[in-house]
Amino acid sequence: MSANTPLHRIVIVGGGAAGLELATALGNKLGARRGRKACAHVVLVDANRTHIWKPKLHEIAAGSMDMGVHEVDMLAQAHWHGFSSCLGAMTGLDRTLREISIAPYIDDDGQSITPERRLGYDTLVIAVGSQSNDFGTPGVGPYAMKLESAADARRFHRRMLSAFIRANTQTEPLRPEQLHVAIIGAGATGVELAAELHRSTREVVAYGLDHLNADKDIQVNVIEAAPRILPALPERLSVATEKLLRELGVAVHTNAKVAEVLPDGVRLADGRHIAAELVVWAAGVKAPDFLQGLGGLESNRIHQLQVRPTLQTTLDDNIFAIGDCAACPWPDGSANSTRLVPPRAQAAHQQASHLARQIQQRLAGRAPSEYRYRDFGSLVSLGEYSTVGNMMGGLVGGSLFVEGLFARLMYVSLYKMHEYALHGFAKVALDTLARFLTRRTEPHVKLH
Repeated sequence: MSANTPLHRIVIVGGGAAGLELATALGNKLGARRGRKACAHVVLVDANRTHIWKPKLHEIAAGSMDMGVHEVDMLAQAHWHGFSSCLGAMTGLDRTLREISIAPYIDDDGQSITPERRLGYDTLVIAVGSQSNDFGTPGVGPYAMKLESAADARRFHRRMLSAFIRANTQTEPLRPEQLHVAIIGAGATGVELAAELHRSTREVVAYGLDHLNADKDIQVNVIEAAPRILPALPERLSVATEKLLRELGVAVHTNAKVAEVLPDGVRLADGRHIAAELVVWAAGVKAPDFLQGLGGLESNRIHQLQVRPTLQTTLDDNIFAIGDCAACPWPDGSANSTRLVPPRAQAAHQQASHLARQIQQRLAGRAPSEYRYRDFGSLVSLGEYSTVGNMMGGLVGGSLFVEGLFARLMYVSLYKMHEYALHGFAKVALDTLARFLTRRTEPHVKLH
């Protein structure tokens, strides 16, 4: 490449697991680092200044994890790994000019930090993740909280702590909904949040809230419209998980479709009322609404961008989509397979690793290879003191049910793989040791 040849512009939209791992890998290989000249200009666009691995949000909400210890600063990550960070949310796409539109960034005080901008690209990767789908259920907006971002998780945690302190100091009897939590949706997020809340709420009460009885006053409800919890996972895993939740004292409601969220709880389609002071909506998944019709690209009914096996969008070879926002085919050998790669962290990690190699091939003038999803099974954490269930598939050539310590180690290893992709072995090892030592000297639940 001559000195006058402009650098290839790679723009990645979305700083979640897939987007940040991809930007880090490409920055390490193609960006300007440690005196090395850049081979491409890699830019990561995101509306957040920091990154948290999304499967950890339930731990932040419950207070089991201090977000400040685990969050990744976007600017620092970009500086260390040879890419640029652009603060703002994508709002539009011009495929003819190869430009994206970025909204102004307004901080929490209402101050304008960055103006509206347009950013050119040669290769565009959309990795904006997913959000919950409330299916238009009345009352979700004003009365339910979601766990789509770190801000959502912090908001739930603050409201939970306030509810406990308020209940501990009031002189009148507790209202029927007080200290009751309703989690709508018994997928992985809902189930894991329920287990973490069971532990962390008792930890909070133990720190001097002497007027509360954790076993009598606190109730966590999980509400699922399907006949069983974890409906997308193997039935054996669902049965084992429900048994453990019930042993913890979590109330599990299956075949329970929510008709409306109310100020004091949830009304089910069969007329039952489940009282709750805090309601979390964790049901359904869809891609962000702005992807519907974006730049004329094809999308499905839940707004995911349609992609080919190469992860290129169906109508534009210069635009890729990965992670939860991509409707990626998962061939099963049949002629008319419509199965898609599931929206899981392992899929995001695999796609980021695959695309990092393919974009380098693209710059070398070679056609990208097809991505093949490898299913290593499903893991569900039920908290530190309880069993973690796991159904493994591709790892063993069939299926294997595991639980206990082995499953727990596998669950932790998923997060370590993500950290390793971002930071490398040395930093992950040191950070893990530091967290282990710090946890011995601090409360095991966040109290503010």
